[in-house]
Amino acid sequence: MFEFTLPSLGADMDEGTLTEWRVAPGDTVERGQVIASVDTAKAEVEVEIWRDGVVHRLLAQPGITLPVGAAMATMLEPGEDAPAVEEIPVSEAPAAAPVPTAAGAAPVPAAAGAAPVPAAAGATPVTEPAPAARRRISPAARRQARALGVDLDTVTGTGPWESVTIEDVDRAAAARTAVAPAAAAPPPAAAPAKTPVDKAAEMRRAIASAMGRSKREIPHYYLSEQIPLTRALDWLTEYNAQRPVTERVLLAALLIKAVALATRRCPEMSGFWTDGEFHPAPATHVGVAVSLRQGGLIAPAIHDVADLALPELMAALADLVKRARAGSLRSSEMSDPTVTVTNLGEESVESVYGVIYPPQVALVGFGKPTRRPWVDGDTVRPAPVVTATLAADHRVSDGRRGALFLTEIAELLQHPERL
Repeated sequence: MFEFTLPSLGADMDEGTLTEWRVAPGDTVERGQVIASVDTAKAEVEVEIWRDGVVHRLLAQPGITLPVGAAMATMLEPGEDAPAVEEIPVSEAPAAAPVPTAAGAAPVPAAAGAAPVPAAAGATPVTEPAPAARRRISPAARRQARALGVDLDTVTGTGPWESVTIEDVDRAAAARTAVAPAAAAPPPAAAPAKTPVDKAAEMRRAIASAMGRSKREIPHYYLSEQIPLTRALDWLTEYNAQRPVTERVLLAALLIKAVALATRRCPEMSGFWTDGEFHPAPATHVGVAVSLRQGGLIAPAIHDVADLALPELMAALADLVKRARAGSLRSSEMSDPTVTVTNLGEESVESVYGVIYPPQVALVGFGKPTRRPWVDGDTVRPAPVVTATLAADHRVSDGRRGALFLTEIAELLQHPERL
């Protein structure tokens, strides 16, 4: 038997709120399967399990907030039998400890996950109803619904994959108010509601905490490189001309792929600093900085970027951005980026000098491609140029290796057909 604990989904996460279980006692689970949803300071995340097993007990109920590392469930190894429950006379049986619950909810006996008691002879077995299909509901929409007293089962979702957004909740609340009888008796006084959590402020605090820790603990050094993009953009134009509009590849995919391939030559740029030493990553999972509509920033990972073809990478990037903004990410996407890329080209910023996200050891930034005079052999001509920057950890690499890394990225972008 082993415990399933709340994983750390980033350096800025100290706790999370369980919002939903996707499994029940007795269910067989496989490595990588989503078994719960947890609301963090940044997003609602689908939490995966990393061992095969069988659910024995659920130790926490939706609605409670747990610290990172807290036990959420007990699991049986594949083929392991549930421990026998010793029969104790009622008069001698100790009271069962309650399972942690949300404030105000009725406690669930800890024995609820134990082996079932045989039914009496002739009794009609009770069959639990099958769980309903899960609806996608953003964390902000859940909080707004609680604050306005809106039943989410009555709300129609209009977000990606019919997810329920905060705007959907507001519309449902407005419609309810519009149809309420004018002369209706006022509802009975309710207990004072808790002050709604300012999610944007909570996210800013989490980001500030992680970045403050980064600047305190990581000896940053910064480098920059001007990279001409004429060949990359010309090749991309020709490449996209042969593809449907919905399958065209953006420059961002080329930049991300170039960073991932460059880590093969400079492996000290992809990995983690933990327990006082550097642990290089066996594969490059690129964290992509995504700005959220409600404010704040999140950097989930695209896995095994170096091995993806450009169309696959573009599809993965589009899907990741959409799910990040809809609040539907997986724990592996939040916990295992090995290097981060931030691209502020859309914001007309020429260069960006980022702060490393611990325990990573490097961050690459790209600014807006701009037309500048560029020397090509003996001629000077206008060319699109992008400023690439590197923030790296001096405990792991030095300026010479960082310069080599940026040079490798630049060289790869001069041969886009190899990406």
